[in-house]
Amino acid sequence: MITYVLFVAGFVLLIYGATWLVDGSASIARRHNISNVVIGLTIVALGTSSPELVVNLVASFKGTADVAMGNILGSNISNILLILGVSAIIYPLAVNNNTQWKEVPLALLAAVVIGVLANDALFDGISTSMVYRSDGIVLMAFFVLFMYYAFGIAYQKDEVVYKVKQFPLWLSALMIAGGGVALVVGGRWIVDGATVIALNFGMSEAVISLTIVAVGTSLPELATCAVAAYKRNPGMVIGNIIGSNIFNIFFVLGISATIKPLPFNLVLNFDILVGIGAALLLFLFLRISRKKVLERWQGWVFLILYLFYITVLVWKEKFTAGGF
Repeated sequence: MITYVLFVAGFVLLIYGATWLVDGSASIARRHNISNVVIGLTIVALGTSSPELVVNLVASFKGTADVAMGNILGSNISNILLILGVSAIIYPLAVNNNTQWKEVPLALLAAVVIGVLANDALFDGISTSMVYRSDGIVLMAFFVLFMYYAFGIAYQKDEVVYKVKQFPLWLSALMIAGGGVALVVGGRWIVDGATVIALNFGMSEAVISLTIVAVGTSLPELATCAVAAYKRNPGMVIGNIIGSNIFNIFFVLGISATIKPLPFNLVLNFDILVGIGAALLLFLFLRISRKKVLERWQGWVFLILYLFYITVLVWKEKFTAGGF
């Protein structure tokens, strides 16, 4: 019983830890007159992906590679199909030219790149597949290029402005320290809980990570995007999701593999294909829209596809367990 309590508590710590870390860091950055754009591209971006980062690092060091890979792949799928779907249903999401022609294709490229790098058995003809340190360095190089691009467009007129709340210096430092501790502890509880739950229910760590862990670590994005859509700020929604997906693959997986190579379970190729399909569908939806808007009916399509994806995962698990 205590395992399940700690598993749920881990998500609470992740969400609050990320919030404290972002708010405390942003307050100190503002105190030193660092621009809103830089805060958004660095601190806020890292903060929203910090749950995935912490879970992945803990999983890597504990040798549970399926949790690390499943967390990222599942988070990116839920970001587009679930979070963008719900947000578009709340309020249609308009995008600018840069997002449609550069950032969305870059998110699609990230999904394709990890598929190629992880499938050594398929592309190189060797017996095992793994995301090696060299692959991690390649992903980090892509991340550096993305950040160079992001800073290059930082001073365009349609930039997103992040409101930064000021805190006393001592409180900001305490929030950063507390947020960091909460992320580490929460990440460990989630990984340990996911492993135990998978064993107790006869489910694989990969499926638990693709569903429960992935959605849990995406809760900061879900909350942010739902509120932004309700307040009719579509630019923040699209930017947050696309940026998070790029950040997750290029930075989180990149740094995880650089620290410790990640064995790749070929079962996860299905989820890589779903991630590529979701990014491609987003691009096509925006392409066919004359007003460059992700409309409500498209949001419903995303949401239905996500429910279908989860159903397929559960069915595959039972099908495999049943020995069919």
